[in-house]
Amino acid sequence: MDNRKYNIYFNTHTVSGIIICGILYVIFFAGSFSFFKNDIAAWQKNDSYVSSAKLGKPDFNYLIDSLAKKHKLKGRDFDFSMQHHTANVYVSMSASHDSTVKKQKAHGKPGEQPKKKRGGGRGRGGDSDNAFFTYDFSKKAEADYTTSYTMGEFLYRLHFLAPVNQVFPFRIGVPFGYLLAGIVSFIFLFALITGLLLHWDKMVSNFFTFRPWNKWKSVWTDLHTVLGVIGFPYQLVFALTGIILIFNSFLIVPYTKLFYKGQEEKIYKDLGFGIKGEFKYTYQALADTTFNLNDMVTATANKWQRSDITLVAIRNYGDKNMHVVIQGKPHTDAQMNGVGELIYRVRDNKILSERSPLSEPTYTATVTGILYHLHFGDYGGRPIKVIYFVLGIMGCIVINSGVMIWLVARDKKSIPERKRKFNFWTANIYLATSLSLLPVTGITMISLLFIDKPGQPDIYHWFFYSWLGLSVYFMALRNLDRVNRHSTFLSTVICFALPILDGVVRGNCFWETYKRGAFDILFIDVLFLSLAIISAIILWKIKTKPQMDATASAPKVKAKSKARELATAE
Repeated sequence: MDNRKYNIYFNTHTVSGIIICGILYVIFFAGSFSFFKNDIAAWQKNDSYVSSAKLGKPDFNYLIDSLAKKHKLKGRDFDFSMQHHTANVYVSMSASHDSTVKKQKAHGKPGEQPKKKRGGGRGRGGDSDNAFFTYDFSKKAEADYTTSYTMGEFLYRLHFLAPVNQVFPFRIGVPFGYLLAGIVSFIFLFALITGLLLHWDKMVSNFFTFRPWNKWKSVWTDLHTVLGVIGFPYQLVFALTGIILIFNSFLIVPYTKLFYKGQEEKIYKDLGFGIKGEFKYTYQALADTTFNLNDMVTATANKWQRSDITLVAIRNYGDKNMHVVIQGKPHTDAQMNGVGELIYRVRDNKILSERSPLSEPTYTATVTGILYHLHFGDYGGRPIKVIYFVLGIMGCIVINSGVMIWLVARDKKSIPERKRKFNFWTANIYLATSLSLLPVTGITMISLLFIDKPGQPDIYHWFFYSWLGLSVYFMALRNLDRVNRHSTFLSTVICFALPILDGVVRGNCFWETYKRGAFDILFIDVLFLSLAIISAIILWKIKTKPQMDATASAPKVKAKSKARELATAE
């Protein structure tokens, strides 16, 4: 490779990497833990879905009856979105299509105060008579988005910077946090490609070069090269799928205006999102109101073997044109992609159309399925998610090692003092904020053990305030070696304390959770115990490393002293 190309690749890789390193680390760290989103949610609630899944099937009839006690259901639409590997369902209830119900709702009873809108946070706007909330079938209890918020949901949303939307509540096509995450993913794609081109000529020789007992600069360089090459396919997939998933609303705008005359909802339906069919409200009451939604769902589930029900929808409740739409997706071990849909007309108990989840998938279902499966790692069970987690943490190490290489290369006497200070504080701020994330995550999860029914405000307060405090403390040390030692020590202690306190406070000792089959809770405790052991090994290696470096430099000092003695004698 000629010098011109090498300098172009090197400068592009360095500049793009330094610009996005902080945000990219947060995305990789939070994204790695969000693979275990449902396990973390079960751990927080101390309610294992794995052990309670055999207790019974979702009772939709009870849910509808409970809604009928608080709302007049005539003419409403319902969407029950099933949550994978949890007992929760997201409930979306529209305002009634019946104008007489709307008038009654508007006037109300004499002296009656208008009811507060249910739902919140991520709920849908519009008519105040609609509702959006989470319902737990195992407890037969409902909660709005804020009160049902979990640490798993927080880490998942943090990995595409959703909390930033609350700080900067404006949109540039998409919410600002999503836009920022998309831009970072796009720049990351440049850093990946230029990094590969930079090491292309020596990829094989550099891949097999690892000098853990050499100087720190050599360790950082070897880590950056070896782990970067190993994780390149994974990181490339994540960069590409992340860009598409975040920027799909931008990418779809030209097609919406050109082929759909600006009807965004219609193009999304054609792409397979939501329910494509239209069901008009007739203002005629349904003659037979004894339909059993549980029986419909159970019959469909029995018919669709090796598949999961993902959506149960009701259109025009109580009307003559009332329909039930059931959608499902196949298990990934049966078929990677596909969407099933059954449309059931209630008045004559007739199935109007049916498509099995295991039927030949459409082009749209194949493309969207591949994108989602590759990004979320949900196609091989927990083993694949563990592999994704390890590769994600490797990405964090690659980012850190790249920053250290950048700093060491600019920490020379030939560099002006003011630039050296700027470089140091850039690395100091970055390492302080990034290395504090693991202990902060542990602190937040430990705090949830002692809070009764924690919600979104509790998680936000504990996470962001502790992150701020620990980051300021690390920055105040003004010593990168001490930052590394202190963060590793805190990670060891906190990650070890988490499963211990879970056993003491809630009785979730390893053998107890294993005995009752709560493997999702057990997995999180084992995960943090493993992180504690790995952090302890790293801490031990860090403590022994300076001694080895000092020993390696001692002969040089002795040689210089001997030279001085000879010069004095002469």
